[in-house]
Amino acid sequence: VSSLVQLVGSVTFKCTGVFPRLCFRFWGRTLLFFLTVMVEVHSVTVDCTVTSRFAHTVMTSVALNRANTSQEIFFDVELPKTAFITNFSMEIEGQVYVGEVKEKEKAKQQYEKAVSSGQTAGLVKASGRKMEKFSVSVNVAASSNVTFILTYEELLQRKMGKYEILTRVKPKEPVQEFKIVADIYEPQGIAFVDAHATFLSNDLLPLVEKTVTDKKAHISFSPTLEQQRKCPGCDGTLIDGDFIIEYDVNREEGPGEVQIVNGYFVHFFAPPDLPRVPKNVVFVIDRSGSMAGKKIKQTRDAMVAILRDLHEEDHFAIILFDSDITLWKDVLTKATKENVADAISYIRTLKEKGATDINSAVLRAVSMLVREREDKKIPKTSVDMIILLTDGMPNHGVSDLKTIQDNVHSAIGGKMSLFCLGFGNDVAHSFLEVMCKGLARRIYEASDADVQLQGFYNEVSSPLLLEVDLRYPGNAVDSVTKKHFNQLFNGSEIVVAGQLRHKDVDNFAVEVLAQGVRNRHVVDWKVTYPDQQYIFEDFTEHLWAYLTVQQLLEDSKIGPQDEKDVLTARALDMSVRYSFVTPLTSLVVTRPETEDRPGSALIADKLTEAASPIRYYYLIEMDGDPHFLIELPDRNDALCFNINDKPGTIFNLVRHSGSGFMVNGEIIGKNEIVPAGKVNTYFGRFDISHKKLGVKMDVSVHNISVLHDGKHVMTLRHSIKFMIIKHTKVWKRRHTHQDYLGFYTLDSHHISASAHGLLGQFYQGVEFEVADLRPGEAQEQLDATMHVKGQTVNVTRHWQKDFSRNVRDGENIPCWFVNDDGAGLIDGRASDYVVSGIFNSV
Repeated sequence: VSSLVQLVGSVTFKCTGVFPRLCFRFWGRTLLFFLTVMVEVHSVTVDCTVTSRFAHTVMTSVALNRANTSQEIFFDVELPKTAFITNFSMEIEGQVYVGEVKEKEKAKQQYEKAVSSGQTAGLVKASGRKMEKFSVSVNVAASSNVTFILTYEELLQRKMGKYEILTRVKPKEPVQEFKIVADIYEPQGIAFVDAHATFLSNDLLPLVEKTVTDKKAHISFSPTLEQQRKCPGCDGTLIDGDFIIEYDVNREEGPGEVQIVNGYFVHFFAPPDLPRVPKNVVFVIDRSGSMAGKKIKQTRDAMVAILRDLHEEDHFAIILFDSDITLWKDVLTKATKENVADAISYIRTLKEKGATDINSAVLRAVSMLVREREDKKIPKTSVDMIILLTDGMPNHGVSDLKTIQDNVHSAIGGKMSLFCLGFGNDVAHSFLEVMCKGLARRIYEASDADVQLQGFYNEVSSPLLLEVDLRYPGNAVDSVTKKHFNQLFNGSEIVVAGQLRHKDVDNFAVEVLAQGVRNRHVVDWKVTYPDQQYIFEDFTEHLWAYLTVQQLLEDSKIGPQDEKDVLTARALDMSVRYSFVTPLTSLVVTRPETEDRPGSALIADKLTEAASPIRYYYLIEMDGDPHFLIELPDRNDALCFNINDKPGTIFNLVRHSGSGFMVNGEIIGKNEIVPAGKVNTYFGRFDISHKKLGVKMDVSVHNISVLHDGKHVMTLRHSIKFMIIKHTKVWKRRHTHQDYLGFYTLDSHHISASAHGLLGQFYQGVEFEVADLRPGEAQEQLDATMHVKGQTVNVTRHWQKDFSRNVRDGENIPCWFVNDDGAGLIDGRASDYVVSGIFNSV
């Protein structure tokens, strides 16, 4: 078919063939284009073994290349952010390639060596709310398969009275063998087990099998190929989301339970039925101009719910801050119904204005709590806490981050807890994390931000014990993890691990001291020796190492530099010794050489909440004047830049030498040109071609033509997905309008690292670091320094329209704007991407 399809009306063009390869769909003014590779995922298996809250998970996937040429096969999985990867391997044609955990600097040297020799190499992690992505690709010969195996470990954290095993599964298509299996062994006894999933329909629900005995639980979910389909004969799968197992253990009065295996012990402490301790909480709320819109509304909604949840024996205060400090009342107030109602009325008037003075606001909260305790106006046995909510950087009063941290640490002096909630993308999480000594949490800027705020508050709203000390008298233990905790909250748990000297069990003793109970607990402790059948690789030793590394990393963020260096060195040594991928180590995998490409190094890094550099898979967009937008969906962030040139200039946007796939775009000028004024330019034509398939598509604001060796097209699906939108911009006063095109890459998942072009170079991600956040020239504007591709560029917080989800009105996306035609962000200069003809390559 060589006809022209007008971009008007509502038309669907559907094509099929013996070997489906191409599909174009049109509706309204939108065109979708799909490109696929012939890859069959044969099996996806998740095998989780939990012994005493310590989870050991192995994720295995087998994929087959059915094409008659070699091609890239991708392995994408998401794992909990609290987990450490301990192993990754690939098996290709009987040969196994195993990853090795190395010190980050040594791994970086191997990475740079691979890059300098022309090999592909890259970071393969992205970080989200609860999960982080591990993604790797490998070139596989025709009619061959590859097996990917990823292993990770984590200590399950008890929150709100339960442990959670979260498995995210997104196979994208039905697979021959799909299985999730979990075996839980808890020597204390299992109180309850529940298993559910976000994707479970009434038909799939009976497939979740659960067997529970006193100390063991077995959960499995294994739908057949047909049961996975959205409908009979459909390619789409129902399996897309989170599979969640929740459980808790039986508990007895006393100092908790101790488990010992091969000379290592772990002590779990969460006594049941303790009365809650009253709390004195000061809410410190940022109301600066950057909180405008949805943020301030969500804060109001969350605070109303939180205030209603206060207990009458609690005391509270509210401090609002921008460049000024405003107090609801200058003393803490008892949470009676009348006072809570008064506070709710006050918080509903909360409006944004001004700059951000974090230093003064937090110090005012500290002084209020100190004064109230000195004047004995709050209960003697009660817990003091400050909850700070902010969305930006301090830019008024004291703005030096180190000075603020020192001021706050000095003022608090261990007398109270400071919880920091960083709202949105612009907040400097690392600054908050150090200031709050690890008690910082990011609140993601999304529709459920108010729910996130309430969820955090619920975790800390009911303290049970204060100043908890777990002691092990005598000389029987060594290398014990953190033993002092400021509070124990309802529904949580304290875990301590260590080594036994000479495996001396007879002299092992436990002692627990805490405020909030009448007497300290001394004797009556219980030791359990777990069933060897459920022990994987000496789980107590791995659990001890896991806790030790986490605490060393946390402690290394604060204190004098010489102490930080010692703690960091210890954390690095243990990370390498136990093969943990931590912020100090990298997992290096050497990919095999093939006929098509040399071997290459791949590095997997562990990210923290505020870590950079980061590599992501992007939603790549181009729209407007022209505007280039690179969205980072896992981080809720984006990069953007403009390139302006004279009308008629043709830019290469995407090119992939292996397949001959190419996208070029031609710039057009505004219909009405203002003399001596700025020339507004847009993209008015896109041409997409695939040399191997013999396909060419020409899309302009007037029409679309599709050619395939002089004939019309078939179907192409599952791999690269573009959307082209026709816009009409109207200037009502001038009675003029301008038609132009927007180009969106919705899924570039199966395009290999060899792709390039103005957009194609970002399909496999980009490493960057944003630092030195500072007030911009314009009011409420944020400037920063970005380190990217070995260069340093100045960037500005900007907003750009994204029409991929809302074609009519678009959605404002915050992004880091790079000036000067994207200089420093793009490879080379913008002129390097200019081509002589619409179907020509560079």
